[in-house]
Amino acid sequence: MPAAKHSMRLLRMPATVIAVTGLLLSACSGGGGHKAAADSPGASAGSTAASSGAAGSAAGGISANLASYYNQKISWHSCGVSGFDCGTMKVPLDYAHPVAADDLKLAVARKVATGKGGKLGSLLVNPGGPGGSAIDYLQYAALGYPSAVTSRYDMVAVDPRGVARSQPVECLTDKQMDTFTAVDTTPDDSAEIKAVTTADRTFDNGCEHRSGKLLAHVSTVDSARDMDVLRAILGDKKLNYIGKSYGTFLGATYAGLFPKNVGHLVLDGAMDPSISALDSSRTQAGGFEVAFDAFAKDCVARSGCPLGTTSVADAGKHLTALFASLDAHPLKTGDVSRPLTEALGTTGVISAMYDQSAWPSLRSALTDATKGQGDALLQLSDSYYERDDSGKYSNLMYANAAVNCLDLPPAFKSPADVEKALPSFRKASPLFGTTLAWSSLGCAYWPVASTGHAAKITADGAGPILVVGTTRDPATPYAWAKSLASQLSSGHLLTYQGDGHTAYARGSSCIDSAVNAYLLAGTVPPNGKTCS
Repeated sequence: MPAAKHSMRLLRMPATVIAVTGLLLSACSGGGGHKAAADSPGASAGSTAASSGAAGSAAGGISANLASYYNQKISWHSCGVSGFDCGTMKVPLDYAHPVAADDLKLAVARKVATGKGGKLGSLLVNPGGPGGSAIDYLQYAALGYPSAVTSRYDMVAVDPRGVARSQPVECLTDKQMDTFTAVDTTPDDSAEIKAVTTADRTFDNGCEHRSGKLLAHVSTVDSARDMDVLRAILGDKKLNYIGKSYGTFLGATYAGLFPKNVGHLVLDGAMDPSISALDSSRTQAGGFEVAFDAFAKDCVARSGCPLGTTSVADAGKHLTALFASLDAHPLKTGDVSRPLTEALGTTGVISAMYDQSAWPSLRSALTDATKGQGDALLQLSDSYYERDDSGKYSNLMYANAAVNCLDLPPAFKSPADVEKALPSFRKASPLFGTTLAWSSLGCAYWPVASTGHAAKITADGAGPILVVGTTRDPATPYAWAKSLASQLSSGHLLTYQGDGHTAYARGSSCIDSAVNAYLLAGTVPPNGKTCS
């Protein structure tokens, strides 16, 4: 979701949804340190996925230089949580020139199906990001998805290359990240614009310094190819997959590369791979405005709403006033070194837009802020950034930038470009447009040129693919789901009329029944199927 400071097109599952994750840790380390967090998300859009070659490993068999990867075996061992196994798999750093000395180790985890009925193979899951840990998400999926599905499928996850336990991209120290996230993203003068660009350059230079060799090889295409290697290792002829948020782009990219290997693909909270980084960020700005309006409508109907009790428009004015106050006078928090700035406060608000179950927490945090207390909004912001109570950050934002900047040409090349686009961003979102525009500048200074581009993905020859869209999704606007479903030659759209980010296994029995029927029997919902 793009709301995070300088973190373009970040599409994520909310912390409230993933609160049970973070337990599958100690025995699942594929390289580099990773601190578990209670969140995982989604978001780049577009790539060469529709046209990139697969080096002979798709329909025409496995090329000789990739055979060792496709034929490897995973040595499974306990993750330390009952029923879950962990292991590692190797993949080439560069698929065009595989060299064993440069191989990457990716962390993999699974929960083997133990229910009655015939097993249906493996079901891979990915929660989004880019940068979200699929292994962190696995426990939620394996225990929280409908039992009709988890009893028939081995539930499997791999942390994508550069993410969490799979040789993570690193960029800044934790203290540097604290500074970075607090920088003003609504600059009012040349000095503040310089501060934004300096922060972006510091971030990007840090990624090059700490992870330079990896940065050219963490694209969505690379990760999709890794998934095909894992499919073969697991012994599955077809890939069965549930991708949330950015995970939908990863799944669609896979379908574009390996259409004949597509089994049951559920793409929930869908990306539109045909739009540019600029259009993606601007459209998301509108998505968060729509989500805030839904929150405000609920809030003003309650007594004691911190944004007033008259109208949605009035609530927006109150929030604008709060942001302006934070810009001029950041609020004190329990950490004297981390006052609540406008940037952190804005991220805190947007964090709660992902799931309506977070609305009570946001109401409480806004109430505290009106009383001069910034801790609760800061906590929401920290949850978004995956910063734990000890001040440690996961590598979510680092991987997010690395993948996004590789997948698409930058939204902007200079501050002047941002300033030209500001009117259209503010029109799309009076509340969040300015922040999202300036937060999309970071790839302008990225040390590695992008390798992808916006393009439709048709996946000709693939079996039926189920695309799920939520009408008031804040991070992946419903229009994207409609677009992706129409692009895919075998796409089928399932609609959830409601709020929040993604829909499957989040409370709608109608959605769950339709997705289950597809996963278990290959039955796609009728055209125009809508749940509420």
